[in-house]
Amino acid sequence: MSQEKVDRYKERKNNRQKLMKREKLIRRLEYTAAALVAAGMIGWVGYSVYAKAAHVGEPESYQMDCTSVNEYLNSLDS
Repeated sequence: MSQEKVDRYKERKNNRQKLMKREKLIRRLEYTAAALVAAGMIGWVGYSVYAKAAHVGEPESYQMDCTSVNEYLNSLDS
């Protein structure tokens, strides 16, 4: 059993550089993916704020028919 452990250790030691390169590559890919997601979210929020701000300058007007309210108030006075 002890010899098996020694053999595994030697094998891992021989492949350490390969494993380290693979881990670095995976870590870089994870960072890149996270950066792309963050950039996408920031862009989406920025676009949403810009779209909302673009409509702020335009006044909106509404028309409401108040004849029934006026008739009711007039009926209360009489």
